[in-house]
Amino acid sequence: MIDIKEQLLVNGDRLWSTIERSGEIGLGRTTGLCRLALTDADKEMRDVFMQWCKEAGCSVTVDQVGNIFARHAGADDSLAPVVIGSHLDTQVAGGKYDGILGVLAGLEVVRTLNDNKTETQRPIEVVCWTNEEGARFNPSMIASGAFSGIYDVDWVHDQKDDDGIRFGDELKRIGYDGDTPVGGRTLDSYFELHIEQGPLLEAEGIDVGFVIGGFKTYGMNIDVRGECAHSGPTPMDKRKNALIGASMLAVEVNDIGWRYHPDGRSTVPRMQVWPNKAGILPEWVQITVDFRHPDPAAAKKMVEELKQAMPKCCERANVEMEIVQSWEFGDEVFDSDLLDTMCDAAGKLNIPHKEMMSLAGHDAYYISLVAPTALIFSPCKDGITHNEAEHIEPEYTLPSVNVLLNAVIERANRIDS
Repeated sequence: MIDIKEQLLVNGDRLWSTIERSGEIGLGRTTGLCRLALTDADKEMRDVFMQWCKEAGCSVTVDQVGNIFARHAGADDSLAPVVIGSHLDTQVAGGKYDGILGVLAGLEVVRTLNDNKTETQRPIEVVCWTNEEGARFNPSMIASGAFSGIYDVDWVHDQKDDDGIRFGDELKRIGYDGDTPVGGRTLDSYFELHIEQGPLLEAEGIDVGFVIGGFKTYGMNIDVRGECAHSGPTPMDKRKNALIGASMLAVEVNDIGWRYHPDGRSTVPRMQVWPNKAGILPEWVQITVDFRHPDPAAAKKMVEELKQAMPKCCERANVEMEIVQSWEFGDEVFDSDLLDTMCDAAGKLNIPHKEMMSLAGHDAYYISLVAPTALIFSPCKDGITHNEAEHIEPEYTLPSVNVLLNAVIERANRIDS
């Protein structure tokens, strides 16, 4: 066992000060954040992050979907970089830590290298991915998906929020419509540190989790079409109420989750209604559906059960339904060599760790399609997340950042191609 003094450690006070400064930008209703992608608050946070990166000596580029890359040069800067990242956007009622920890921990890695005048063989890049949450522009992880070739750049630019505002227009408005091509280059590896968004690490008193896989996830947007009519005189047998049809389908989605309990999960997290006014039957509804299961075959069966339920809901409500958009993730494979590197770093630092599954979606899923990828979890209080009460503490968070630091240094000093 190598003594802990032989390992580099981050400046915990500086990291925490950085996180607290982030927590002042885009304040939510109570103690959290509402920093939706490409809003003024997102621009403010991006501007601050860019300034921090430049002060740390990084060269900064922005690609055509707004992803920010801050590059810390290596001894051989021609080598493919080791990349660290996550996201700075939040949910509508989001916490202050979520993916924010991952981005600012990456910055702290660079700052710590500067403090110790330590140069790595390979360059290190810190990345902030755009719109990971999908809270404003659906689906989630849209910009890392573009980087990985899942989504076309023009398609990303054309996505609209609930007010009909285009992604590309907002990107330009806030000044983050970069000219760097999206993807198409080699990454040596990608590390993402994230709060667990679950209760296991805290409950077990373990400081770090290494993700070995995720729950297979299927998402889709379903349009339900009916017909506007007066809510008073229109007879029941003549009604084509899209909201009723959508509600019936939402109940079916929930029932499917219960049929696959305890491992399966399902929900309808979002519903749009038009015209959504009193006195008139809704003509159009769009619902977003989310299925998750650790067994990909079971997750697929959940989707098939939904499709089988749709005709029955259509008949009962006298409406039409159509799946207009779908996406999936969660069965990607994380890199075994990076897992070994992280386990070795944790061992040298005497930090308790475990291998675990991820139930949430992360940019790491899409990046794993184009580069060796590692996903690291840090505990969060009571597993509360996507909630303004989300909370972490330095004493159980810094161990994961120190593991990240030393694993990245080890990887970045590889001299083989």
